[in-house]
Amino acid sequence: MIKRIACMVIAFSFFCEAGVLNHLKKIENDAECQTIRNIDFIYLINLDERPEKYQMCIDQLRPYGIDPYRFSAVYGWNLTLEQINDIGVKYRPGMDSGFMATSYLLDGNFKPQHELIAIPGRTYFTHCMARGTIGIVLSHLSVLMNAYNSGYETIWVMEDDIEVISDPSVISDLIDELDQAVGKNKWDILFTDKDIRSAKGEHIPAYGYARRPNYKVKNLKRVENREKVSRNLRRIGARFGATSMIIRRSGIKKLLKFYKKYNVFHPYDMDFHAPEYIRLYTVLKDIVSNKTDAISDNGLHNFKGKDNE
Repeated sequence: MIKRIACMVIAFSFFCEAGVLNHLKKIENDAECQTIRNIDFIYLINLDERPEKYQMCIDQLRPYGIDPYRFSAVYGWNLTLEQINDIGVKYRPGMDSGFMATSYLLDGNFKPQHELIAIPGRTYFTHCMARGTIGIVLSHLSVLMNAYNSGYETIWVMEDDIEVISDPSVISDLIDELDQAVGKNKWDILFTDKDIRSAKGEHIPAYGYARRPNYKVKNLKRVENREKVSRNLRRIGARFGATSMIIRRSGIKKLLKFYKKYNVFHPYDMDFHAPEYIRLYTVLKDIVSNKTDAISDNGLHNFKGKDNE
């Protein structure tokens, strides 16, 4: 308990007055989960409106003795216009401009406005960024902040569209393998699948970084990197998909610092490889990956009782 309080004090001083981080969702009570060796805590991000997706995940994980904490996801469609405009990137002269983006004007009745980035003081997101997608970014950051405040060294974060392909317990051994291959304190994120999969089950690699008005990757060659480091693991520079991620405390801190400084512009999986010194790894054989026929509520809210927008 003393360690937890100390971590919370440090986090408050480190991340206070932090723009987008002021809009994160708190976990009020001490959460519990059933985890595996080498992982301090497991989070499963799930919308309250999607209990069937949560149950699908639990049905796959519990046979292996894994019972994650269910994090009630931020429902982006309920964000106020004031929140949205505080979360995104406010354009200032001198920033990169002249490319298409999307705004949600304070007097615009939530209707997205698509235009070239050009107007000082206006808040922009990447072109066609939906409110549901903004909620997903906030959900991931909320989990990271909770883990940072709790003093966790290694966490596992999943979205509710997982497919368990092989025994997830092997992840414990793969963490040992990665520690031995590159050093225990020399990696930030390990993805439990090789790449995100398409609807046809094909892996979709990423080799670049999307444009932002307020940040540029200094070394684009870095995000193109794909290098095998051990029998079962490789280092990468970028990827699509945030379905299942093992994140070290160093990675938690780098991501929170990045969003504190630069706010939200892209979907989460187009920005988590942006911090200049973040170190990303994947398995070479899928363990837990995305469900290829999963229904997404990011761009549209598809569950019963909601009208698509």
